[in-house]
Amino acid sequence: MKILVVGGGGREHAIIKKLKENQNIKEIFALPGNGGIAADATCVPIGAKDIEAIVSFAQENAIDYAVVAPDDPLVLGAVDALNAVGIPCFGPTKAAAIIEGSKVFSKDLMHKYGIPTAEYKSFADQKSACAYIEQKGAPIVVKANGLALGKGVILAQTVEEAKEAVRSMMEDKVFGESGSMVVIEEFLEGPEVSVLAFTDGTCVKPMVSSMDHKRAGDNDTGLNTGGMGTVAPNPFYTPAVAAQCMEEIFLPTVRAMKQEEREFRGCLYFGLMLTKNGPKVIEYNCRFGDPETQVVLPLLESDLFTIMQACTNGTLEQTEVKFKDGSACCVVMASKGYPQKYETGFEITLPEDGEAEVYVAGAKLQEGKLLTSGGRVLGVVSTADSLQQAVDKAYANVPKVTFENAYYRTDIGKRALSAYNTEA
Repeated sequence: MKILVVGGGGREHAIIKKLKENQNIKEIFALPGNGGIAADATCVPIGAKDIEAIVSFAQENAIDYAVVAPDDPLVLGAVDALNAVGIPCFGPTKAAAIIEGSKVFSKDLMHKYGIPTAEYKSFADQKSACAYIEQKGAPIVVKANGLALGKGVILAQTVEEAKEAVRSMMEDKVFGESGSMVVIEEFLEGPEVSVLAFTDGTCVKPMVSSMDHKRAGDNDTGLNTGGMGTVAPNPFYTPAVAAQCMEEIFLPTVRAMKQEEREFRGCLYFGLMLTKNGPKVIEYNCRFGDPETQVVLPLLESDLFTIMQACTNGTLEQTEVKFKDGSACCVVMASKGYPQKYETGFEITLPEDGEAEVYVAGAKLQEGKLLTSGGRVLGVVSTADSLQQAVDKAYANVPKVTFENAYYRTDIGKRALSAYNTEA
């Protein structure tokens, strides 16, 4: 079979490496892919948002199945366009992808169907939004309505900071049209958990839970990023919490989407906060998380391609989704200065094959050399029987990857390990 994977980051590299385990897949194309992905798939320089070119390529190359991984092409309707020419896909339609594409839609959906989330109000004008902030006080959360590369959420500690966030989104358009509407919501407290789930629109089979590390600096300091590392499973996500989430959040969300005639098939990402009043939804994503995918998929024992096809065909209930008992850790190596200004173009030296699992995100091939080309350059991933072993192994492998101006957090997994130690 010939497979097409839309996207070009560390998440896509992890997906491609997992798909390669299926013996029936003879060829994988990545659009656009990256310099590191080129070792595992044929990279084609077509942008992930160029839907027309993606469809043309798929037709011309007799693609049997497509995986649309990033949010932008899903929200733009890439799955609909590929389906229209007879190519089956993993990923939601445009109508279903709105669950991530519009914060206002997702919050209204949760409110309508009684799915637990933070108290909120949405605004289309700056003055009303600021008046609401003054009424509610701080800390408070300000979110851009549309897609913003994972950076459209401000956890404001003061009223002034919240009002400034609204101004920058609505007036300065720092996130373009994504900030033309904003959602203001209550500040929730508790451990955060990421749960990715396979769904065929009716059945939901969650993957192993994970914990993201969003802040740029150690001890969760500095600016928010796309994610500086992850561990799986998340120790705060106990079997009892998992059962509660299935009954109160996961199944009700999938049923609500079907009720709204927006049936969701693919990977539905639940960003959860475990508050003292129970688990609540912070956000939905309409796709695999990045860098959560890099720790979740290495623990998957079942065949990924078989599961993806089951999501597409509506046969997930009869399909095995099994994960290993161990743990995984991903340490993201970034360009110094990320998520603000940083230099690129530095040569990357990777470890020998088999020495370490590396998923490449921001790199390009130039004259046979792998060079940095983005903020988050790659993720070094390790699996082991225990989380401590996985963390130790990942950090032991980090020095085997070298490039100038490399930066990484030194405390990925620390919070999770302290939770295990507290339990002990």
